Amino acid sequence: MARSGRILVVDDEVNARTALAELLRDEGYEVETAADAFKALGKYATFAPHVVVTDLKMPGMDGIELVKKIRAEEDAAAVVVMTAFGAVQTAVDAMRAGAADYLTKPLDFNELLIVLEKVLDTEHLRRETRQLRAQVRARVAPNNIIGDSPPMQQVFEIVDQVAPSRATVLLTGQSGTGKELVASAIHQRSPRANGPFIKLHCAALAESLLESELFGHERGAFTGAMARKDGRFSLADGGTLFLDEIGEISPAIQVKLLRFLQEHEFERVGGTQTIKVDVRVVAATNRDLAADVKAGTFREDLYYRIAVVELVVPPLRDRKDDIPALAEEFARRYGERFGLGAITLEPALVDVLVRTDWPGNVRQLENTIARLAALSTGGLIGVADFHAAETGNVSSAPASDAADVDPPPDARNGPSLKEQVEAFERGLVARALDGTGGNQSEAARRLGVSRVTLIDKMKKYALQTKR
Repeated sequence: MARSGRILVVDDEVNARTALAELLRDEGYEVETAADAFKALGKYATFAPHVVVTDLKMPGMDGIELVKKIRAEEDAAAVVVMTAFGAVQTAVDAMRAGAADYLTKPLDFNELLIVLEKVLDTEHLRRETRQLRAQVRARVAPNNIIGDSPPMQQVFEIVDQVAPSRATVLLTGQSGTGKELVASAIHQRSPRANGPFIKLHCAALAESLLESELFGHERGAFTGAMARKDGRFSLADGGTLFLDEIGEISPAIQVKLLRFLQEHEFERVGGTQTIKVDVRVVAATNRDLAADVKAGTFREDLYYRIAVVELVVPPLRDRKDDIPALAEEFARRYGERFGLGAITLEPALVDVLVRTDWPGNVRQLENTIARLAALSTGGLIGVADFHAAETGNVSSAPASDAADVDPPPDARNGPSLKEQVEAFERGLVARALDGTGGNQSEAARRLGVSRVTLIDKMKKYALQTKR
């Protein structure tokens, strides 16, 4: 059976080296040889072998040091070592250094062929796995973040640079800019992509609950702790923990978080056992943490620990070129989610969206498109639909656009807030019923309410389904 693969044979004994190379070539392998470890490293760089077969006892650099240097290379080849009969400890040392297998001299050539076949199969599977993972990462991130504008291209470049490392990353920027998506992209493009991506919103929890969520707790640690619970650090072992709004954590939690970042260990609340985990932390905040450090509300040592790399996610006003693509993606997404099929945005509407200020950034734009979709029956959505859905709240548009984006009639007549809210709600319910042909269950599903609630709204606004 013809075999394939590139083998580098390293042995200071010329006869043994030459004979082994010829036997391997006869089997179909592509073979190069080297007389010592230094020459082997030179051949390794140019020949790019799949497997290195090396003697352990050589002058100058020995085989174990050669194994270490090869295995330290990116996409390293497998190494099979040859050692004298009975030198068990030497073989063990080689395996610890990263060797894939070992053989004793004098060599049994058939045994060598079996070992090579096994090692090559394993290396082939590893290469395929790495390629598949790279393909998945390329599809998932950062391509899941929409943006061709120069500011977003800079974000993508930094993501690619920092993702492979273990460095802690601090994402800063206004609310709604997509910091969580950037954190996910960093995780997906890192060697931890197959590990968990765990999220925690620090501002949403009181100090006692936040400590338990981060580190876990033992049974009986506090009232209501009926069983032991693992915290987010335990759940994220081998992966990434995303801490959103890290600027809101209390001084006491800051101390505990600093200790984890320094030692990679912690204790559960109420526990004494020290737990070590392998977790990369990506944090985010919309605060100016440097100013908080000066004000004494955020620890300086913690700030430098979490901001090893600081990445600013730009606001939507600095990336307006991305608005058309973002709006179209949100229209597609909510058209599918609401069962409306394809939704098209009128070009004039896209122009209005581009000229509109979005203080809530991408999140506000997404909510606006979701509202337009919910109020529609699918198909084309235009400027008039935008006016109606906004019910006079288009004041965020620049003043120079007033001629293009007039407030709706209701806003000019000055109705009360209650009247505007009820008019908006009535229109929402009416459109949902029209869009489903009067199917109350489907209309309720689209609106995200129960059928009973929908019927109550129909009675309130004197709405009837079509017969």
